[in-house]
Amino acid sequence: MAHKKPNLPEKTCAACGRPFAWRKKWARNWEEVRFCSDACRDGRYAKARLALPRRGG
Repeated sequence: MAHKKPNLPEKTCAACGRPFAWRKKWARNWEEVRFCSDACRDGRYAKARLALPRRGG
């Protein structure tokens, strides 16, 4: 039987707006985590690109 983890804290991704749950690899810096994935952080997805501010250049 799969173990459910209902008591994990959640945040909303700053790029795509989807909710994501705490992961062990973010334990040390959970307060600083803003994005659900590397793709959202890099602005790879269209929805993420619309939500991120443009970089000057």
